[in-house]
Amino acid sequence: MEPLSEKQIRSSFVNCTKGEAARLRLPSDFAELPWQDLDFLGWVDPGAPLRAHLVLPREQGPVGISLRVPSVSRTSAVKSSLCQICLTGHASSGVTLLAAPLAGARGREGNTVGVYICADLACPLYVRGKRQPKLRTGRYEESLTQDERVARMSGHLDAFVAKVTAV
Repeated sequence: MEPLSEKQIRSSFVNCTKGEAARLRLPSDFAELPWQDLDFLGWVDPGAPLRAHLVLPREQGPVGISLRVPSVSRTSAVKSSLCQICLTGHASSGVTLLAAPLAGARGREGNTVGVYICADLACPLYVRGKRQPKLRTGRYEESLTQDERVARMSGHLDAFVAKVTAV
């Protein structure tokens, strides 16, 4: 992913108001992000921990999605969960359900779509082995190459974005 400016990020959001996009806080480590290892930028808003954001590169420019984080998370120390985007297995607290208001009039009416995703939104780092999930059993073994896992993750993310932006 090519590095993005703060202005590019704020103007990319399709499912929130311009005022909400102007008020969001960028990741605290924004200046040190490993852009070369990212297929999308995802973070929980440091100023509003019940809000998260995804910004994805597209040919026509970046697309930003605003998400709601649940206020209460019920987790189990015994169970594990699987991210629907990158298919990384985590202890159940490592995956959370995020809800995205739909773009346009349907979103203003309160319609949302949800996805179970890595709670830290670091899917690209998990797929590339740059970050390890906290699982008692260790990482799941796959026969796919890293490029195939990245392509699969991108396909899952594209499907989610299509649901949010569908007219």
